[in-house]
Amino acid sequence: MNQPDSTAHPPLMGLAALIRLSFEGQDLRPLAKRFLQRAQDDPTDANALMDLATTLELNLQPEVGLGVQAQALQMCAHYCVLKPANARLRVLCLMAPGDLSTNAPLAFLLEDSDVALDMLFVGEGVAPVASLPEHDVLFCAIGESEATHPLLDRLKPIMDTWPRPVLNPPERVMRTSRDGAHALLHDAPGIIMPPSRRLERADLECLGRSELTLETLLPGERFPVLVRPVDSHAGHDLAKLHSAEEIAAYLEPLKETRFFLSPFVDYRDADGQFRKYRVVLIDGRAYAGHMAISSHWMIHYLNAGMRESAEKRTEEARFMQNFETDFARRHAAAFEAINQRLALDYLVIDCAETTTGELLIFEVDTGAVVHSMDPPDLFPYKLPAMHKVFDAFRALLAKAAAEN
Repeated sequence: MNQPDSTAHPPLMGLAALIRLSFEGQDLRPLAKRFLQRAQDDPTDANALMDLATTLELNLQPEVGLGVQAQALQMCAHYCVLKPANARLRVLCLMAPGDLSTNAPLAFLLEDSDVALDMLFVGEGVAPVASLPEHDVLFCAIGESEATHPLLDRLKPIMDTWPRPVLNPPERVMRTSRDGAHALLHDAPGIIMPPSRRLERADLECLGRSELTLETLLPGERFPVLVRPVDSHAGHDLAKLHSAEEIAAYLEPLKETRFFLSPFVDYRDADGQFRKYRVVLIDGRAYAGHMAISSHWMIHYLNAGMRESAEKRTEEARFMQNFETDFARRHAAAFEAINQRLALDYLVIDCAETTTGELLIFEVDTGAVVHSMDPPDLFPYKLPAMHKVFDAFRALLAKAAAEN
């Protein structure tokens, strides 16, 4: 079956533009209605369906959004994301069906650049393509998860013989699972990465009933512990449990069947505050992403009160402005070990510092959002730091293309 030509319809608005509107507090419902009307007027308008799917998920209707995405992908696998008039590089981004955390959102890194970006979806339920879009570099944007493992496995031999340079090849992306990354990094110099034990729900239930001991599951560790569903990100259903008696109440509202169990490391500083850092590793070099400060151990940048506190922003500004000579230098051995052992071209690290100065790693991921959406009047220091990241990513692409 011939796929509809997405270029014959209004262009894709895309994830980055839609998230930016949501981030700014705009009501996306009028846009959703517009996309729906376009799809009803022209059933071959896959761009409208894809944008509608993204808008629905941003409006907290993920199941409906995934259903609409599936309709779009049955119709068309290829979407043009960025098409600058002065394009000097063409990047094909390999994507998997799924929610907003499934793939790396590369458009944030390439907005206002001279790089053309196309998405090609692959996997079950996706329409086949008659021919591949022209490209200089292929970037595997599919993140690691239980859902994507079979697809990443199938892609490996294909990527091994791909006619263009491949960045973030699938077999390396699979190294970023919580337990896989721990196996690779736990003994690296300057790094503390607590073990993540993958458990069936029944194992947690047995721990809650004292039919299993914590020592059996996490030798040498004691409560409190962290528990979360496998494939959970951004703190979704993550909890700190202080005793086995709390497990039943934690599990009661959840339907998930597999979980990660980890020891909790108290990383608060002398002032009682927790500090969490996002670091971007590009072609082996570390760049500042952001820094969040909170009195709560589970930190998300958006709820850490950074907008409300000039003092916190001043500290983040120092972190970003002095990153190369301070944080990156102090943890140079740790970043080099991560680069050598994971060997990914692009990687995002969420981390902290222990009280004894090691790099405490929470997660390594290829799909975290790295952006420049924060208002420049409140965060004037962020745009220069983000441009360092964007320039480094563009240089990575150019270097790969030159090696072809």
